[in-house]
Amino acid sequence: MDRIFLTALKVEAVIGYYEWERQVKQTVLIDLEFGTDVAAAAGHDDISRTLNYKNIAKRTLAFVGASKFHLLETLAEKLAELLVREFDLPWLKITLHKPGAIRDSSDVGIVMERRREQYPPAGS
Repeated sequence: MDRIFLTALKVEAVIGYYEWERQVKQTVLIDLEFGTDVAAAAGHDDISRTLNYKNIAKRTLAFVGASKFHLLETLAEKLAELLVREFDLPWLKITLHKPGAIRDSSDVGIVMERRREQYPPAGS
């Protein structure tokens, strides 16, 4: 299986547990890696035969920017489910960074991997 990745998508979002965190938007950086088969696209040099990662980036930025979760863990889980379902991804790896969240640390975050099988169709 081939992999496509997007690194350091940057968005401002309300994310955090403490009351002061709920009052301001903070920077969230997002790395995505997802499995796909690029053979048809590569063989025909045709964008319509591959995942449109511009659409994935736009959807990710819109979702995270509008979100107001308390935990990065919840944001990562909900984003994974959204992307796997909407883009029919066989698997997805998400890394969320919340730089500056911990004093004396340049970054804090979560890495999550999910598979299509973890999100059964609605009504199952």
